[in-house]
Amino acid sequence: MILGKLPQALALVALFALVAGPGAARPWVQPESFKLENGLQVVVLPDHRAPVVTHMVWYRVGAADEPPGKSGIAHFLEHLMFKGTAKIPPGEFSKIVAKIGGNDNAFTSSDYTAYFQRVAIEALPQVMEMEADRMANLRLEDKVVLPERDVILEERSSRTDNNPGALFAEQMSAAQFLSHPYGRPVIGWRHEMQTLTTEDALAHYRRHYGPDNALLIVAGDITAAKLRPLAEKFYGPLQPRGIPARARPQEPPQLAARRLEMRDARVPQPSWQRSYLAPSYHRPGAGDPYALDVLAQILGGGATSRLYRALVVEQGLASMAGAGYQGGALDDGEFSLHVLPRNLSAEALAKADGQSAAVIDTAIEQELAKLLRDGVSAAEVTRAKRQLVADAVYAQDNQQTMAQIFGEGLAAGHSIDDIVAWPDRIQAVTPARVNAAARHVLRIEQSVTGILLPEKKS
Repeated sequence: MILGKLPQALALVALFALVAGPGAARPWVQPESFKLENGLQVVVLPDHRAPVVTHMVWYRVGAADEPPGKSGIAHFLEHLMFKGTAKIPPGEFSKIVAKIGGNDNAFTSSDYTAYFQRVAIEALPQVMEMEADRMANLRLEDKVVLPERDVILEERSSRTDNNPGALFAEQMSAAQFLSHPYGRPVIGWRHEMQTLTTEDALAHYRRHYGPDNALLIVAGDITAAKLRPLAEKFYGPLQPRGIPARARPQEPPQLAARRLEMRDARVPQPSWQRSYLAPSYHRPGAGDPYALDVLAQILGGGATSRLYRALVVEQGLASMAGAGYQGGALDDGEFSLHVLPRNLSAEALAKADGQSAAVIDTAIEQELAKLLRDGVSAAEVTRAKRQLVADAVYAQDNQQTMAQIFGEGLAAGHSIDDIVAWPDRIQAVTPARVNAAARHVLRIEQSVTGILLPEKKS
């Protein structure tokens, strides 16, 4: 199973990038869409290069929709969806997919939970029938639920508790979001995971899983005309659950910069990072998400970016420096900076006194001040936009990636038109818009700065 804090698996392709540039011909992906009477939205992404399809069911529920004290229940239910129905015994779902030559998996983020199978076109009806079955008929008992709870606890141990970087990322998120549930980890806090029950899982399932809260995406060797009869046959009979609209607490104004320091004996080298609360594509407010994507590319999008040139090439302070914008969230997003200070000597590492972080702090503040004072150039903006589009062009060649781009966007509240229009809108970004977006977001009072250090030696 796969976890994601926010819709960020496709951050490198800026989530919505689908075409090659202004005036360019539209790509081979031509979305087709329809809706069933029970509320299930269906999107077809035809790709006839090979007789295979990627079948994905997305539920508009994630870790940020969990009730207080039940963190991890969205991811836990993702595991339990493989535990069987009256038709398919526990553990047999993936075995059946493998026997027909396919592969399957699932993943959970703060905003959605998704399940997918990649199979030959002739196997599509079978996986549709299986997925529709567990959408409505999941059976859970303590004898299968409680052992699986041990599995997710072990997953937390191996992926998070044994990784100081992952633990620190949790602390950074908790500090960034003062009220919004994006501040809790997708996998859950251990002490709450330990109390999750069969009834908790069933309550989450009944409240959020149904055709009226789901999205079906099929990418591959099929058209909407051919898929619709199959969708109506297998998903059409499912009754809507009357699932309520999402209701989440939102962030209050952030008035104070926060700083974190964490030490761990397992840390081999210090790292520095900062995040700013930022608008998202779905909730732009007075911000400009398109300009923020361009700004992230200019500041930290590779070896030609401002931070890399200043800290790595010119000043020799770091071995890596970058920036990123997580704008695909249903609610507020984040704009982040990250730096790995250059390798310290054995003596300095033994002291681990944080002086390298202080130097990085100063260098970063100087670069940000220069950006806010002088602004970005037209050449920088043009280069950044070209790179974003180039990454997107490469992404088009992967059937599953395209399905995931549409799934992430639609599950986070965007429309097909929003997704398809992204390239035209990104091409309209100007230096003035990037400079305004920088001034709007790069404010120290809405930031969290963190340094992860080795444990001091006595």
